[in-house]
Amino acid sequence: MIYMNKKIGVVGDKDSVLAFKALGIDVFPVVEADEARRAVDNCARSNYAVIFVTEQIAQHIEETIARYNEEILPAVILIPSNQGSLNIGLKRISNSVEKAVGVNIL
Repeated sequence: MIYMNKKIGVVGDKDSVLAFKALGIDVFPVVEADEARRAVDNCARSNYAVIFVTEQIAQHIEETIARYNEEILPAVILIPSNQGSLNIGLKRISNSVEKAVGVNIL
């Protein structure tokens, strides 16, 4: 099966991502945009099916995330950090639903 042995990772600031480690998710704490770009690209090359990225980090690496938008895997999902939400992730989901359905039902 194509999806067997896939992993889940989360990229973001240390305080936001460490809690995911308790769930068995691989965490990649980053500080700077270059670190985040490398972490996302490494995850994509390393059998990760889902990569969660905090919104605060995502706003600095939009071009990296955009590269994976049209791919089936990995799915790059934006999540709020421990500092709160910037509503970037919700806006992306809303746009995807509108694109798929033809109208924004959210």
